[in-house]
Amino acid sequence: VQLQASGGGSVQPGGSLRLSCVVSGISLRWHDIGWFRQAPGKQREGVACISNGEPSTYYADSVKGRFTISRNSYKNTVYLQMNNLKPEDTAVYYCNARSGSFNFWGQGTKVTVSS
Repeated sequence: VQLQASGGGSVQPGGSLRLSCVVSGISLRWHDIGWFRQAPGKQREGVACISNGEPSTYYADSVKGRFTISRNSYKNTVYLQMNNLKPEDTAVYYCNARSGSFNFWGQGTKVTVSS
């Protein structure tokens, strides 16, 4: 199983980034995929999640209306479109796959929002 996150970078406040999580070894049809982030000195927190099957989505209050999670089942990839980025969005972003007792983390991709 691999979860390969990419798309991070440095942007100014108000900018946009799209993160990608390429999933291999498991199917999006059977696993919920979530994006989490961890800022320096803070605990890891959930940002957004898309469920398996007929997908439903969840967003943390801090990103509602700015971030959109989506998936392409043919590419086995989950995206996180991040708009109107704020300095407080600065963190390392991780994707996570979960189903029952299965819980797998990918490596992170760093997002820095600064003027």
